[in-house]
Amino acid sequence: MELGLVTSGAALASVDRLLPQLIEAKVGSRIAGQDPTVWGAEAEAESAMRLGWTQPFEAAAKLLPQILELREQLLAEGLTRIALCGMGGSSLAPEVIAAHDEVDLVICDTTDPQMVSEIVNTELERTVVVVASKSGSTVETDSQRRAFTAAFEAAGIDPATRLVLVTDPGSPMDNPEGVRAVFNADPNVGGRYSALTAFGLVPSGLAGADIEALIEEAGLISDLLSGDDEDNIALHLGAALVTAGRDKLVIAEIGDALPGFGDWAEQLIAESTGKLGKGVLPVVAHADAPELEQVAADVLPLYLHEQLPAEIDEEATTIHLSAPLGTSFMIFEYATAVAGYLLGINPFDQPDVEAAKIAARSLLDAPTAGSPDAVDGSVELFGTQAADLAGALDALTAQLGEDGYLSIHAYLDRHGDKDLEALRDLLAERTSRPVTFGWGPRFLHSTGQYHKGGPRQGVFLQVTANHEQDLEIPGRAYSFGGLITAQATGDGAVLADAEHGRPVLRVNLTDRAAGIAALLEAAS
Repeated sequence: MELGLVTSGAALASVDRLLPQLIEAKVGSRIAGQDPTVWGAEAEAESAMRLGWTQPFEAAAKLLPQILELREQLLAEGLTRIALCGMGGSSLAPEVIAAHDEVDLVICDTTDPQMVSEIVNTELERTVVVVASKSGSTVETDSQRRAFTAAFEAAGIDPATRLVLVTDPGSPMDNPEGVRAVFNADPNVGGRYSALTAFGLVPSGLAGADIEALIEEAGLISDLLSGDDEDNIALHLGAALVTAGRDKLVIAEIGDALPGFGDWAEQLIAESTGKLGKGVLPVVAHADAPELEQVAADVLPLYLHEQLPAEIDEEATTIHLSAPLGTSFMIFEYATAVAGYLLGINPFDQPDVEAAKIAARSLLDAPTAGSPDAVDGSVELFGTQAADLAGALDALTAQLGEDGYLSIHAYLDRHGDKDLEALRDLLAERTSRPVTFGWGPRFLHSTGQYHKGGPRQGVFLQVTANHEQDLEIPGRAYSFGGLITAQATGDGAVLADAEHGRPVLRVNLTDRAAGIAALLEAAS
């Protein structure tokens, strides 16, 4: 795959205006040199602990032989199914790497009992579980680990032979007792910048991805990204990302360039830039998405190519990028840090993420069922005065401003309930506004920061469901069904509270298949 970046229209004008400033301020070399002062005095303490991603190569050189050795051991024992329990950056990067190399990696990044049950109760005899958590205390991964441990024990399998942990040194998970292996990640790298650390390399490497080639690709561009000159592609991209008046970045993959890369870039950009009422909203779409057929004045299209097109409309505002996967990880990490510099925010903190966690914990401690405001067949409606689903959607979308966006939060099974994804295009067509789609609760670890800390432009559609068969979490007073319901209602309460004041409609499906069909029909 060739390396190239082309900007046009207002994006090119943004680059022409900002690139000289970035070069003069030596932003490229300062980031590469891990200078924590780049983002200002208020960000300095956090930045000082979060710049290890600029030089992942020494740590990777030590990790790669260990990962490959364990991979060979597992293959010799017939352990060929690798499952990953992780959230946010801990799961999105490995998922992209595995998809790129066409190797099987089972991702458990949910608390939906239907999806967790399916993953946990499948082919345990050949399964190894990687549990990835930077803090070592992530509630989702702790719950998933407990479920897998119980399933292994019930099947007569010693969990100590099947559990592999990835965590920061000194975390509660950094303990070799009762597990197959523990891999430590660089503590000076935040989760969303961790694609080329142990969090990205261990699960994908155990699954069979060519992680040596991935690191080599990243290394080839490292010197270029540290330059203070016009050849630095990350400076170009960072300047284009903050094109004036275009704060909705619609990411579309052309062909099979980088499968799933948009989801990884979404969490990186949204969580890094969405704060202090500022930010760039990434919208993961496709080449024929409604947002790209008629581009609104505040939309910035970004196309990912295997090969850059021969001709580009110079009048249209667009970004076109082609780069190998390892190179793309590095370019986007640098460019996002550059965008943070230009926006005047700290790209390494996430001050608004904790609010939803606190709200969810309070609901777990004192659960409240709550009565729907209305019922329409298999759909219960919360947070609306409408009498039916169609009216509730009308009332929600009517609150979209000229610069607004609609965000769908689907707290369901992203495998079994995949048909719901069609709702994104339907609502984008209906509203002529950008629409994001996030599977809950994984989006809480990424775009959840933007929704609360970014510009107050969003309206929110939450989709939850009843659980025909719940799944207990060993050692906990709550189940997976109780946990995901608390996460959804807790986040909804924070979005709608006095501080954030965002419109939130929750639709609860008492019958999943019928409810999804009803939603798609009402949105058409």
